[in-house]
Amino acid sequence: MTIDSRLEWLDPVTRRQVLRGAMAGGAALAAGGFLGACGGGDEGGGGDGGGSPATGTANQKLRTGGTLRVGATGGGASDTIDAHRPTVDTDIMRCWNLYESLAVRTPDFSELQMLLAESIEPGRTPQTWTVRLKPDLTFHNGKPVTADDVIFSLRRIVDPDDPKVGAASINYIDEQRLRKMDDRTVRITLQFPNAGFPDDLGQYFNAIVPTDYDPENPVGTGPFQYQSFTAGQESTFTKFAGYWENGKPYVDELVILDFPETTARVNALLGGQVDAIDNLPAAQIDAVRANPNLAVLISETGAWQPFTMRVDQAPFDDVRVRQAFRLIVDRQQMVDQVLSGQGTIANDLYARYDPVYASDLPQRQQDLEQARSLLRQAGRENLSVELVTAPVFQGIVEAAQVFAEQAKGAGVNVRVRRVDSGTFYGDNYLRWTFAQDFWASRVYLSQVAQGDLPDSPFNETHWREPRFIDLIQQARAEVDDAKRKDILHEAQTMQYEQGGYIIQYFSNIIDAHSARLGGFVEAKSGFPFGNYWFKNIGFLANT
Repeated sequence: MTIDSRLEWLDPVTRRQVLRGAMAGGAALAAGGFLGACGGGDEGGGGDGGGSPATGTANQKLRTGGTLRVGATGGGASDTIDAHRPTVDTDIMRCWNLYESLAVRTPDFSELQMLLAESIEPGRTPQTWTVRLKPDLTFHNGKPVTADDVIFSLRRIVDPDDPKVGAASINYIDEQRLRKMDDRTVRITLQFPNAGFPDDLGQYFNAIVPTDYDPENPVGTGPFQYQSFTAGQESTFTKFAGYWENGKPYVDELVILDFPETTARVNALLGGQVDAIDNLPAAQIDAVRANPNLAVLISETGAWQPFTMRVDQAPFDDVRVRQAFRLIVDRQQMVDQVLSGQGTIANDLYARYDPVYASDLPQRQQDLEQARSLLRQAGRENLSVELVTAPVFQGIVEAAQVFAEQAKGAGVNVRVRRVDSGTFYGDNYLRWTFAQDFWASRVYLSQVAQGDLPDSPFNETHWREPRFIDLIQQARAEVDDAKRKDILHEAQTMQYEQGGYIIQYFSNIIDAHSARLGGFVEAKSGFPFGNYWFKNIGFLANT
């Protein structure tokens, strides 16, 4: 099946947002529309009330009760509450609180935390896996969670006639060989061995729903249960008294309000109409911190917004040109100028929080003379290229403009062509010779599956090196962590030296909330408010 046919079921704008998980927190959010000219970004992380530094509010004593009102980025008539179809920020926020998957990466990205699953264990090889559910789990309607629900949910996700968001992450499940072993146990057979299967399975969009699931009257296992939903406006949820995690959630009611415009969302927080918002513009950090009734939460994530070079098209079919373009970038200037300091320089590799991340490779620095030399060797002096960009994520258009200025120092003329989001993710998506994109935090093998294999749904650089493919196959089948890390170090070295991505930085996410709230933690995962887990958030005991 071709990349195009894999994506036919999605419309031009959301086809890319959906399968990539929409980068929790602002997919398709333009950089403009901020409030008046306020101070720039702050280098620090963590949450704070007023201007004092802190590292979150997780250890503060919380009381039960009250209504938590959250302003979410975006929303519109196409909003959904379907467990397996979240596309934009508002959808994703709802899904994190109404439903649950078998497992998920913790907010600090340090481990895969079991949620509904008690365990996810491989057989003799990582081609067969056994999922064991926790005992005494119930859905919001009181129905017990069983193996039948797990099998139903997985089949609904990978249904070839109606594939859902998670299809791209687990479509290599052998759906015909799913087996119920007992009421709490399911055996899953894959089409090929994959030691990284638990991470692919453990995504928020792979939630478990009951066998009689009706998205019009949604039932899940999450900390909050459905009360009402109006697309493009708001949704209301009430505390699920039978939630499996004792003592949670803290608040009695959760209201999620849609804010397509950044200015309106920030003003709603400043005016007290909402208690928290995601995606606070960096330019507004100082304004919020100046208010003693508000707090800022800054998380250093593994989110990345790369430049994409097609390795099968001139001029980027010459590795020397790709190497030269990577040497053009002044990464610190990018962080300072594009992100207002809210980010960390990267080294043309993703998955920074995966233990296999090749952190020992030399940090690539700007070297305009070496870039010129490589271009001369490639016969590409005075090169002129078109860079296609669109306002699909904060800072992307600005990054294109900064790169164009930096490229002049190497004698390269970069013509920035700005298009709208629909055009960018339209018929030419994945065909642009030189463009940009955005991705969330993932572990390495999961990210490779999404974008760096010939059959990946988003192989935007058209990277298909045989040796790299062989290494990935070896790593998937290897159950020894140390051996797998060695294999993947070689794979990353190939990407570092020959690949088609320029990964200049990892961007922070910035959220803001009332100082009356506690329970917030930083989220390396890239999902605001510590994986949108409002089950952990409550009003401070002294308020």
